[in-house]
Amino acid sequence: MRHLLYCDTTGRVGSAGLLLLRLVMGTAFVLHGWPKIQNPLGWMGPEATMPGILQALAALSEFGGGVALIVGLVTGLLPGDYRGHGRGTRHSPHPNGHPFVGKPGGPSFELPAVYLACAVLFLLLGPGRVSLDALLFGKPLGNSRTEQTADAHSWYAAS
Repeated sequence: MRHLLYCDTTGRVGSAGLLLLRLVMGTAFVLHGWPKIQNPLGWMGPEATMPGILQALAALSEFGGGVALIVGLVTGLLPGDYRGHGRGTRHSPHPNGHPFVGKPGGPSFELPAVYLACAVLFLLLGPGRVSLDALLFGKPLGNSRTEQTADAHSWYAAS
């Protein structure tokens, strides 16, 4: 079960890259979700056709998902939310027919595509070693005999 929640697929350098990507993407989600979380039942305005409870779930998903992504918590479960957000963003404000990269200030679907690509990356690689997922669900330190032996040898060498 632990393997489903965290799998160490990258080394230290890859984990640093995933950390940077998590910080940037998570911050973007938090900043996009912050105004929505301030008025969770009505952030779409009075003319919205979406019920208030669904608006609140979307606001919580965006803001809370961003916080969870920043700290690297249940990252393997969250990309579904990001993929859903990317699809919703692509279809609502950017109807079909808009270019991938639009004219300055014009409509495009490049940002939702970037979010989708990042979500797939996190789904495939996980959050990296610097994450709560690694701390909570990773392999306990000193669990294997070879790690204990290596630690003992380095301690003797340092004395």
